[in-house]
Amino acid sequence: MQNHPLNLSRELRSRLLTAMERFPALCILAVGDIMLDRFIWGEVNRISPEAPVPVVEVLEETRLLGGCANVAHNVAALGGNVLVGGVVGEDPAGHSLIHLFHNLGISTEGIIVEPQRHTTTKTRIIARNQQVVRFDREDRTPIRPGSLHNIQAFTQKNLPRIHGIVVSDYAKGVVTLPFMDRLKAQAGASAIPVMVDPKVEHVDLYRDVAVITPNHHEASQMAQVRITDEESLLRAGRQLMERLACDSVLITRGKAGMTLFLRDGTVDHIPTVARRVFDVTGAGDTVIATLSLAMAAGLDPREAAILANAAAGIVVGEVGTSVVTMEQLLKAVNGDSEPKFCHS
Repeated sequence: MQNHPLNLSRELRSRLLTAMERFPALCILAVGDIMLDRFIWGEVNRISPEAPVPVVEVLEETRLLGGCANVAHNVAALGGNVLVGGVVGEDPAGHSLIHLFHNLGISTEGIIVEPQRHTTTKTRIIARNQQVVRFDREDRTPIRPGSLHNIQAFTQKNLPRIHGIVVSDYAKGVVTLPFMDRLKAQAGASAIPVMVDPKVEHVDLYRDVAVITPNHHEASQMAQVRITDEESLLRAGRQLMERLACDSVLITRGKAGMTLFLRDGTVDHIPTVARRVFDVTGAGDTVIATLSLAMAAGLDPREAAILANAAAGIVVGEVGTSVVTMEQLLKAVNGDSEPKFCHS
């Protein structure tokens, strides 16, 4: 077992920077559950006389890309090219998502509209940088066969330009056994790695993928091992590797950083680089987006995880769903205030 210091060696820093220079030449397919994240920002100055609950005076509302859409946003913010596949409803939330994609210059060709479906929407009430409550509007039934066919056709058409595939599974109806079987067959025929941000109840759908990125709670449930210490963490990670026969498992552990399990039995602990943790919303999306670009750029899983860890350390310092830009990540890798690439 290896532990990595916060400071990067000159050789590793050079490899990370060289890989990041390749990002604009890469294309990632982000496919899965597309969601709208609504944030209602306000102040709390009193308790309601009707019930013992705070009264939030609304000051502002923001609408952001969530779920699979946030993965796509992160890829684009890091300078990569991105394609998106998923489903939205023909409703105001669906229209908002399409509008947000267009504003970012991200194509919506692979987004299928189902007229009778509710677009998954998570609404968070934030007061004084703290989440007061969240309420969700969603439809978790499997998407229609016609929608599945259209996503598969979109993927097949674009395979020649895709360097990596991210499956963002939030159990909102897109990721099913037929979906994963077909996607793995398509990717396997073109030697394209598939990386999954998993959902516990779908664990057996992820056999033979390149990487899964559960957080420690998800890993505990998926492996049926209560993670309380390093020994139980190792047992859970190894059980997942054996059960799924994937190339690697990256368990994100919040303030404890990440732990990477490889097929050859290697285990790497990667300590967090976050200076402050305000909000972990969307951090998993940032991790897998960065990881997908890094591996497509030629980094090995350990190096890619180190870069993804640096990106996560940035995003958790922001309140609300956020993305990491190339400039921010360059600054983190360089360890100084002047973002730059390193040329030999």
